[in-house]
Amino acid sequence: MANYPPEITPTEGERMTEVIKDWAVAHGLTVRPPPAVVAAEVDPKGILATAVPVTLFPSPFPRVCFDQGVAVQKTYNELYASISQDEAFLAQVVKEIGDSDDFITELWKVHLRVKEEGYVQHKSLGLFRSDYMVHQDGALSTPQIKQVEFNTIASSFGGLSSQTSLLHKYLSTTEYSLLENPVERRSLDLPENGSAAGLAAGIRHAFIEYGPPATKYQKCVIFLVQGGERNIFDQRHLEYALQQSQEPHVPVFRLPFSEILQHTSLAEGSGRQLLYRPPQLPSHTFEVAVIYMRSGYGPSDYPDPSAWEARYHLERSAAIKCPTVLTQVAGTKKVQQVLATPETPSNPSILSRYLSKDSASVSSLLDTFTNIYPLDETEGGLKARKIAADPELCKGYVLKPQREGGGNNIYRTSIPPFLQSVPESHWPSYILMELITPPPVKNTILRNGNLEYGGVICELGIYGTCIWDQQSKAIVHNEQAGYLLRTKGDKSEEGGVAAGFGSMDSCTLV
Repeated sequence: MANYPPEITPTEGERMTEVIKDWAVAHGLTVRPPPAVVAAEVDPKGILATAVPVTLFPSPFPRVCFDQGVAVQKTYNELYASISQDEAFLAQVVKEIGDSDDFITELWKVHLRVKEEGYVQHKSLGLFRSDYMVHQDGALSTPQIKQVEFNTIASSFGGLSSQTSLLHKYLSTTEYSLLENPVERRSLDLPENGSAAGLAAGIRHAFIEYGPPATKYQKCVIFLVQGGERNIFDQRHLEYALQQSQEPHVPVFRLPFSEILQHTSLAEGSGRQLLYRPPQLPSHTFEVAVIYMRSGYGPSDYPDPSAWEARYHLERSAAIKCPTVLTQVAGTKKVQQVLATPETPSNPSILSRYLSKDSASVSSLLDTFTNIYPLDETEGGLKARKIAADPELCKGYVLKPQREGGGNNIYRTSIPPFLQSVPESHWPSYILMELITPPPVKNTILRNGNLEYGGVICELGIYGTCIWDQQSKAIVHNEQAGYLLRTKGDKSEEGGVAAGFGSMDSCTLV
């Protein structure tokens, strides 16, 4: 596939743009338009949608790397479920991050408050996504995936990803063979992608695991969202997939994070069942079985003390949380760094605390790690500080805070001046990660009606769903749940689609 994806003529680009725009809107491969495209005052009621940025062709992706990511996901699910149960380890992580990260500190305070009075819900739901890039040392070396990050909260794009795979399958049967440089359908190996259905199945399993309602009210699922959410259709696809099953029927409601205390309460008695009264349906009350958080992952969701009270209110309730505070803390970059820091005689790997040391699964995990270092005063941390301060050595690294969402990372030569602008006491809240070197790929991205052709970088996300009991340590559900491919121009540092950096894509395996 040396000449794939093909370059297209201007007239072919016009046709592909028209076909993709209409297919995307017809099938919900959409977002609310960004202010740069449609000003807020033009659409005050939020009735408009626009096609999400997407590649014209599925990007070639090494089969060996794709299979590697799929095969290891259930082990990653098990690992992070186990880490979430290790309160002592997470307490040490929070301590090492220190007071330099107020957000993590406040999260941990929520856990400590609930722990003091006692948790009433011991089951946890994880909808995880492990993100990778292909690393290849040279043209003749075997490609392998290296983990970029592991997401334990608001792992997005599962809904849009399955639709992107369907779009590319549609184009492969209707459009690609008509091009001046045709691409035959049989030359593409397009893997099935059940990400929306798989993630919905995880929520449904948690809904069932909750058991029968303890009050007189019907059970429901709450999608906890941000106000003015542009990526709403991604979330809706999960909601619709969740409601497709006849048994059990799963009522789903969207609740803005800022309105938690306004519309929910705890039932009387020691059970602390979470009750929800939909503002548009005041005569109805529901007992919340599952809270699926698509918000609450960053400081902007907690503008005042009442927002932290709202998180505490949810955490102490009987609803199954996705995620709990413990699972959210387990997803910090500091945990990833502790897992991936190269093992030395004085610093043995902690993986053996959670997985059998000699198992093939541990070896598979280790194969996905890239070098990540702390910026503390340990031996590894002092080495990392020298790298980060060196104007030449820093070119092979990225500096990451303990944050979810795009736009937070510091790359290459921007690292030394950034660290100089931050108090040294805050450095331990960052990690230094060796940049992954992906092989060159080209593609065309359709963004806001414009075509962008050139070199691209692809990032693979593998979804997983897991339900476990914090008390008994039993894992009652563990599945791999589809994939995501995001692609960005090779001159862009960040890859967030909703943040405006990347585009949706799918794989053709090579």
